[in-house]
Parts: sequence; C-alpha cells; structure tokens
Amino acid sequence: MRSRGFEIVSKYEGKGLSLPKRATAHSAGYDFEASEDTLLPSIWNTFFKHDRDASTKGITPVLVPTGIKAYMEEDEYLQLTNRSSNPLKRFLVLPNGVGVVDADYYNNESNEGEIFFQLMNFGLRDKVIKKGERIGQGIFMKFLKADNDISNGQDRVGGFGSSDDE
Repeated sequence: MRSRGFEIVSKYEGKGLSLPKRATAHSAGYDFEASEDTLLPSIWNTFFKHDRDASTKGITPVLVPTGIKAYMEEDEYLQLTNRSSNPLKRFLVLPNGVGVVDADYYNNESNEGEIFFQLMNFGLRDKVIKKGERIGQGIFMKFLKADNDISNGQDRVGGFGSSDDE
C-alpha cells in the first residue's frame, strides 16, 4: 500500500521531469525542480518603471510550476520551503514563508494537484528559473486535530488556493 510519494502530472509526462529526491541520506526535504522556464521579475521594476500602471499592479509572487503532485495519508501535509541558498545567493523568497499542500489537493479536478512554488525576486535584475533548476523543498509532516475539531466537511473543489475565503 502506498502512503506517500510523488508523481508527474499528466500534462508533463514524457517531458523529462525528475521526481523530487533528497540530496543526502539525512536530508529532510525533497528537492523540487521547475518544470519549465519561468521569468521572475525584480520587485524593483514596480517602483522604477515609468509606466503609470506599474504602481497599481503591485508586487505579486510568481507561481513556478513543478509538474509534480504528491500523495500522502489524510493526517499529513507537504510543507513547501525555500532552498537555503535562494535568499542569500539569488534574492528569491517565498512570500508566504512556507507553503502547505493538503492531502486532498492530490488529483483535484482543477489542476490534478500540481504543486507550485510562490517566489518573489528581491534582486535588482529579473531572473529566469530554467527548467530542471532546483527551486524549493518539500517535507512530509504529520499534523494533529483539536479534541472538538469542527470542519465544514466539504470536499475540495478547486486547485491552488481554492480553500481561501477571498
């Protein structure tokens, strides 16, 4: 019986993607790679562009696709974290600190459970993440529920960010 692991999303099958793997025997995180080239514009473009619309567009993270989905037990989640070298060497950060991939995100109807990393570029120049470049790590984690846990009992109906109220 399978309890946790990774699969390639169907639209990326046969496109040379690698499943996430740990770098060393004692690594906690599985390294994720970008599934396609992705431009990460510098946040400073927003402030220094002479475009009138630049200030109204605001600073928004870029969703970097991985082409990977994860399956796990219902009392687990996949925690997405930044690579330690990203902020120091490349000025790339996860604006939400960590990402949470719930067990019911796997194979959802909206995007088949594809995992994306939200990244922002605080460097002075735009950066291009190349296909196959390591962008973050995923760590499988158990979680606990409160004694009087109350959930709405609904099933997931969407993909990325679908449980947001806004």
